[in-house]
Amino acid sequence: MSLKKLHIALEAMETHIENHTVSNIKTSHANVAWHIDHSLKVINKVIASLQSSDPKTFKNDFSFLGKVFFTLGFFPRGKAKAPKYVKPPEVILKEDLIAQTELAKANVKTIADLNKNAYFKHPLFGNVNTKRVSRFLYLHTNHHLKIINDILK
Repeated sequence: MSLKKLHIALEAMETHIENHTVSNIKTSHANVAWHIDHSLKVINKVIASLQSSDPKTFKNDFSFLGKVFFTLGFFPRGKAKAPKYVKPPEVILKEDLIAQTELAKANVKTIADLNKNAYFKHPLFGNVNTKRVSRFLYLHTNHHLKIINDILK
């Protein structure tokens, strides 16, 4: 279910690449390209972490905060700062967004084949395993899609 939603969100993100240079300082200090690049980096880095994790070392330490946001189905705006490894570069090229989108689509297809206890460590939510990762990636991507839509209004 969530994998399908994630795929749809990824396709929606892709349609905004043509508007990558648009900004609206009242909505976000970052332009559309920043939100796309960040979202794609999160998808690609999270899935790479899942793929390289050792499922035998998974501990279910999913935080209360994670449970709240997953239940509510959204992340609040302006509360979290992107970790350095998922921050976009100063200059974001359209070609890079296209390449990252293709990689993200390929990576998303691999989720279903991962061990159920493959995981990545989220700075606020704790360990997020394969069972929860589709929902996390969907909520995160959708969070940035909403911001992009508001920038474009």
